[in-house]
Amino acid sequence: MYGPFMTPEQLVDTFRKMVEQRPDEPFARYSLAMGLRTVGRGEEAASQFEELCRRKPDYVPTYLMLGQVLEGLGRAAQAAEAYERGIAAASRANDQHARSELEQALGVLRAQGAR
Repeated sequence: MYGPFMTPEQLVDTFRKMVEQRPDEPFARYSLAMGLRTVGRGEEAASQFEELCRRKPDYVPTYLMLGQVLEGLGRAAQAAEAYERGIAAASRANDQHARSELEQALGVLRAQGAR
């Protein structure tokens, strides 16, 4: 199923099948979103990250990646909101490292003029 000779698109297909089989498994959907990001399909990646936030709001790693993808798509206000939601999720999880990363990303974004 997974091997060192798979193309990025083949990996995306593999992760998509995993999500179809187990739609609530956070790692599968996260991997799909990351694969989509890697192959330059930012809108689809953002959609998968948003779905993961909806299904598993306390899966903290999602928010930083979602924010970065949204920034890359020129959607700074939505990225800021993703970072804010992530800060709240990291606080609930008592994950100070993730919270710090999210606060830093939000600070950089705000310094660039996003609200």
